[in-house]
Amino acid sequence: MVEIFILVMNVLSALGVIILVLLQHGKGADMGAAFGSGSSGSLFGASGSANFLSRATGALAAVFFVTTLGLTYLSSHKVGGEGVMKKVIPTQLGPTPSLPSANDDVSKVKEIPK
Repeated sequence: MVEIFILVMNVLSALGVIILVLLQHGKGADMGAAFGSGSSGSLFGASGSANFLSRATGALAAVFFVTTLGLTYLSSHKVGGEGVMKKVIPTQLGPTPSLPSANDDVSKVKEIPK
């Protein structure tokens, strides 16, 4: 149950980081704002959007890294988990027939059962 919660948080934080990175302006976008276009009339003001988006991206990146480390820890310390080979049922095939070697007398060699 905890592993599923951490996995959901990991995926949501990864999507959030992707969205926030795509929303941010590049370094060259500030020059356009100086001439009256762009972000000066935005919700957060001229420089407020950059600070908010960069801080939100940093916070979501930290959540992503913590959840990734948590998933790694949980997967390496599973208690009571069975491996794939634990489910294989061993079968008894009987003794394996041996093939004749070059030193054996051909007349004493029995036929291998089919």
